[in-house]
Amino acid sequence: MFEGLRFNHWKTSEGDDGVVTLTLDRAGSSVNAISRAVLDELEQIVERLAIEKPAGVIVHSAKPSGFAVGADVKEFIGYAKHDSVLENIEHGQRVYEALARLPCPTVAAVHGACMGGGTELMLACRQRIAADDDKTKIALPEVMLGIHPGWGGTARLPRLIGATEALPLMLTGKSLSAKRALGLGVVDRLARPDELLAEAKLLLRHPAPRPFARRAKAWASNTWLARQILAPMVYRQTAAKVRKDHYPAPFAMIDVWQRGGASIQQRLKVEARSVAKLAQTPTARNLIRIFFLQERLKAQGSGIEHGIKHVHVIGAGVMGGDIAAWAALKGFEVTLQDREMKFVQPALDRARQLYEKKLKAPEKVEAAMRRLRADVEGGGVASADLAIEAIYENARAKEALYAGIEPQFRADEILASNTSSIPLDELRGNLKAPQRFLGLHFFNPVAQMPLVEVVRHDQLDPAIEKRALAFCKAIGKLPVAVKGTPGFLVNRILMPYLLEALRLYSEGVPGPVLDREAKKFGMPMGPIELADTVGLDVCASVGKELAPFLGLELPPGLEEKLAAGKRGKKDGQGLYVWQDGKPEKPEIDKDYVVPPDVQERMILPMVNEAVACLADGVVDDADLLDAGVIFGTGFAPFRGGPIQYARSEGADKLKARLEQLAQRYGDRFRPKNGWELPALAQGNE
Repeated sequence: MFEGLRFNHWKTSEGDDGVVTLTLDRAGSSVNAISRAVLDELEQIVERLAIEKPAGVIVHSAKPSGFAVGADVKEFIGYAKHDSVLENIEHGQRVYEALARLPCPTVAAVHGACMGGGTELMLACRQRIAADDDKTKIALPEVMLGIHPGWGGTARLPRLIGATEALPLMLTGKSLSAKRALGLGVVDRLARPDELLAEAKLLLRHPAPRPFARRAKAWASNTWLARQILAPMVYRQTAAKVRKDHYPAPFAMIDVWQRGGASIQQRLKVEARSVAKLAQTPTARNLIRIFFLQERLKAQGSGIEHGIKHVHVIGAGVMGGDIAAWAALKGFEVTLQDREMKFVQPALDRARQLYEKKLKAPEKVEAAMRRLRADVEGGGVASADLAIEAIYENARAKEALYAGIEPQFRADEILASNTSSIPLDELRGNLKAPQRFLGLHFFNPVAQMPLVEVVRHDQLDPAIEKRALAFCKAIGKLPVAVKGTPGFLVNRILMPYLLEALRLYSEGVPGPVLDREAKKFGMPMGPIELADTVGLDVCASVGKELAPFLGLELPPGLEEKLAAGKRGKKDGQGLYVWQDGKPEKPEIDKDYVVPPDVQERMILPMVNEAVACLADGVVDDADLLDAGVIFGTGFAPFRGGPIQYARSEGADKLKARLEQLAQRYGDRFRPKNGWELPALAQGNE
């Protein structure tokens, strides 16, 4: 059937039954990213299929990792630079539409990751079958790159499952499990992974009928009247979560759906033009950059054997207990030590809640609980491959603990501290094997925060650092290696922001105003709510540790709150009163005038300290700094990180503004070393 055609990325075969199987296997890659070359070959294949009219077509992947991870994002960057996004989006749409119009049954057989353009390829087939296992994940996550689906996703998914189900999936980018995809009608059938192709052939011969109720819902929710009613409602719901000027893609996608007509050609035309416009926005450029930074962090530790099977955690408080629970969730044997069982049990209870949420199946929950064992006596330290210390922030207490446990260590056992701010040079002094000691600084809540700072010191064995990076990768975290100076990276940059916000609060600026101004900039949570959430005691402790190093002072009023037992969320009262885990923020007088420099006073100290970190070599380069701050603090992702923000705004402009603030408010705003670094120049993205 394909005589005279040669393909690099597709394999074709025709069975005796006349069914053609198209196997996507992108050359030179472990995953199927859909490039222009992949699409060009598919275009040739579909043209031939349209002529030959086989009995049916099955599309699947040869990659163990999954069906397709989406469009080739590197190519997309090139399209944006050369103003050819529209042309290439329209090309992909034409290929997929030609597949959709083939005069024969088509089935997509999906396993593993099926993302973005891969999901749109799947949607262009008449029927879809997915492997029924935990690895199958189906999503349209383009909003996370500052765009929205462009190869027919917005045109096809709402018509398949109904707008009320499709829009939330595309607006959030959340992935579906195989079972959830079946329940929504995104796929028509599930199959055991080893029977996927055989079941796909059965589905070709006996297509799964779409239930009448689902077809009716899909039709009714996409009529012109329904779109005019639903679109403003979805718009308002989206605006309550994100700002349009920060993240334009979700709003553009709602508009695309609202304006799309009954014709698939009209819907595709509107979709393509919208994506082409979004691709030129700073938000898209920054979010795509963050995507690659995340991939870079994920790649650290690749190809390295961490050699860790048993993790021993000392300190069963919130951090230690949750680190232990997470490691056990990811398959490690974990022993958890504290002084008495009454301190360990709450951690075990939280672990069970985590496992029930993540694993759901009772047998999987129990298996994870068996991997996490209480160890009040501390016997596990002698058999562990990695010991993580997570006791309270006191250098002398940590040193005393190390003196007691290090003699019990195995020959190659690694010792890690979860300290959030104490320089490792202070902690390694009395160790017999400082070369096997480092920091593994997790962030709270452990189950939600992706970053781990892998903290170096001058005697650390590079091989141990690599093993630690590999361990972080194995537990699904994003590691960034940092110098072991006070506060490391994240807390060093975050603390000036928090302390200045608390100072503004003490000056009489209402907490809700400060939170609102920070969120206007793009922070995920305001600093006053964040301080209460972290705990004012923690803020004070870390602040005292870092303030001398940073040239700052603790703001007035903080010690009084602590003396009154008002530490924040955990006490039900701090800077706010908390009810049912949520802050009760007081109403602001409508006549209150917000000081014009409030936002700058909070944000610029953070950027200033980021520049100082870069100059001090706290991380290896500016990209890693931006990645660490975004994934560790939630720094406005659409701005690309503090260094990228300085570039886009102009380093000279921000430096001059800091000098003005220093003249008005004091030396804490004085520009630090590093503002002349070439990395801050515009064009160095």
